[in-house]
Amino acid sequence: MYPNHLKYSEEHTWLELDGDAGRVGITDHAQEALGDIVFVELPQAGDEVTQNEAFGSVESVKSVNDLYAPVSGKVTEVNGRLNDHPEIINKDPYGDGWIIKIRPSDLSELENLLDAAGYQKSIVED
Repeated sequence: MYPNHLKYSEEHTWLELDGDAGRVGITDHAQEALGDIVFVELPQAGDEVTQNEAFGSVESVKSVNDLYAPVSGKVTEVNGRLNDHPEIINKDPYGDGWIIKIRPSDLSELENLLDAAGYQKSIVED
């Protein structure tokens, strides 16, 4: 249910590192809680984001929720497909539903993230 190769934030985002960059998205738990996603507010490539601070938002039929950066860094790419097809996040939150790509500026921040088991435990306690 929660891929083991990802790192997770308590704010329900995930990070998949590949070298000095990584993909960021929201967890399956988050997309399920939101319901049908109808709009995603994305940052711009080149924007700086800060760990645990909002970098955009997702709007569903139920509510609007901020997206929180799992680590600080520079946005290198945004998933432009989400502008026309935000429902991709519901269908494939760990694949085609990624939201941004980021180049982390402080790898020590990874220590603040959870592994899959730790994330699963944190959502059970919610």
